[in-house]
Amino acid sequence: MSAINLPGIISVPLEKAVGWARSQSTWPATFGLACCAIEMMATGAAHYDLSRFGMEVFRASPRQADLMIVAGRVSQKMAPVLRQVYDQMAEPKWVISMGACASSGGMFNNYALVQGVDQVVPVDMYVPGCPPGPQSLMHGILSLHEKIASGELSRL
Repeated sequence: MSAINLPGIISVPLEKAVGWARSQSTWPATFGLACCAIEMMATGAAHYDLSRFGMEVFRASPRQADLMIVAGRVSQKMAPVLRQVYDQMAEPKWVISMGACASSGGMFNNYALVQGVDQVVPVDMYVPGCPPGPQSLMHGILSLHEKIASGELSRL
């Protein structure tokens, strides 16, 4: 029996194909809390056009999202709500911490604010800045896409 030669057929490992598909279709759930949220909204506007990367619409329902972008400072009162939204998201799910306040509490070192969102939910990508611009957020999103596609952030 001879090997069958089918033109146009590509064979790749299933894990690699699934990783690529997941990286090209992340749907973000927004969690904009402060000035970083304005920059996040600008990233979704027509000038920067996140739809090029499979992120057509920011989802209002956590059940339709698999990427949470936490933009801004998180208060102690907001932390349980953030965790509840994260728990309601579909698996696999990823988190981007946007800005100095979300990443480390920023300049606000007091009892009312969480000193880093990683105390509430696991963070996969940090985007530095105060506030980081749309280009920085897009770089963070594309870096996250690369990690997902490579299988480095495999959740299942």
